[in-house]
Amino acid sequence: MIVRTLDEIQGSDREVSGKNWTSRRLLLADDRMGFSLHDTLIHAGTSTEIHYQNHLEAVYCIEGKGKVTLESGEEFPLHAGTVYALDKHDKHVLTAEQTMRMICVFNPPLVGPESHDENGVYPLLRLEEP
Repeated sequence: MIVRTLDEIQGSDREVSGKNWTSRRLLLADDRMGFSLHDTLIHAGTSTEIHYQNHLEAVYCIEGKGKVTLESGEEFPLHAGTVYALDKHDKHVLTAEQTMRMICVFNPPLVGPESHDENGVYPLLRLEEP
């Protein structure tokens, strides 16, 4: 069984930050669950272009307020209790009116150090087998 707390992740190599976000990575590929699980903060007043070409992502907003805008221009409001799933590798912009706290699941799972490249893409890293 795996048991972790957010307190032990904060300040460790499982906490990864970009300009507009901080991702606390609760479960990663080396946990061998088949997905990764993240507690992520999207900082107030920011907009982030994202395009997960290598991963599917589901996101559940548990705090804050903002919106997700698809490349088509379609917008969806986000607030506590809203879930969205990027089931088609959708290019999108995530905008936080208030700091949003999101629970994110990635498939395939992230290895750990991934951060968005200039196109908003996470690289597809593979876990090295022991």
